[in-house]
Amino acid sequence: MAFIFDEVNVNNGQLTVAENGTDIKSSGIKQTKHSAFIEGPLQVGNVGDFTSADGTVMIGKDGNANATVALFVKGDVTIIGNTDQTGTITASGTITASNFVGSVSTASGKSSGAKAFDIEHPSKDGHRLRHICIEGPESAVYYRGRLKNQKKIALPKYWKDLVDVDSITVQLQPIGAHQDIIVKRWDDENIFLQAQGGLPINCFYHVYAERKDIEKLIPEYEGKTIDDYPGDNSVYSINK
Repeated sequence: MAFIFDEVNVNNGQLTVAENGTDIKSSGIKQTKHSAFIEGPLQVGNVGDFTSADGTVMIGKDGNANATVALFVKGDVTIIGNTDQTGTITASGTITASNFVGSVSTASGKSSGAKAFDIEHPSKDGHRLRHICIEGPESAVYYRGRLKNQKKIALPKYWKDLVDVDSITVQLQPIGAHQDIIVKRWDDENIFLQAQGGLPINCFYHVYAERKDIEKLIPEYEGKTIDDYPGDNSVYSINK
């Protein structure tokens, strides 16, 4: 059953809307003066904003009002639970997160700062640990490890579809003794090494390569803001 009112006034009581005439007093819910009890879902806004009951409270943009937003809050907001966001979040203050995955664009006018993660210190009580991301003039990935009694570094199988094979560079650090290790040849799956006199190889390695699945980075460009970037800004996580 539905009721349509042009105006409802509640003085010194409680507005109650419930299915099947539920008595909220007998159900143990404390009645609070000048409040409302609504057994949801509750929809606010235009009739056609939602086609199904997707939440306890659903707020759409009211076409009968002059408001430019669907929800306007002055004051602090506390959310206990997960938040799914579709669209852009704009913040003039500080965004703090204990664990962060994704990208954030701030409201300042220039690229600045260092990308970091900040966590509780893993071994010192009452301390925190902050690390800064490595930055460079290319969209690069790396692979590192140790090679012992082998002559081949096997690259991750996904590298052949991820990186430009001609951009691969290798750094080798012999362990225990000079071995005169060289990179003999490489392809998109393996890096083949050779040591002087066929000695057993024991070394650390770092392999770097530039990604080919996205456009090539343009480190320097003419312009006043990031909007002047001659490439595709949508593929980058940018701190404005």
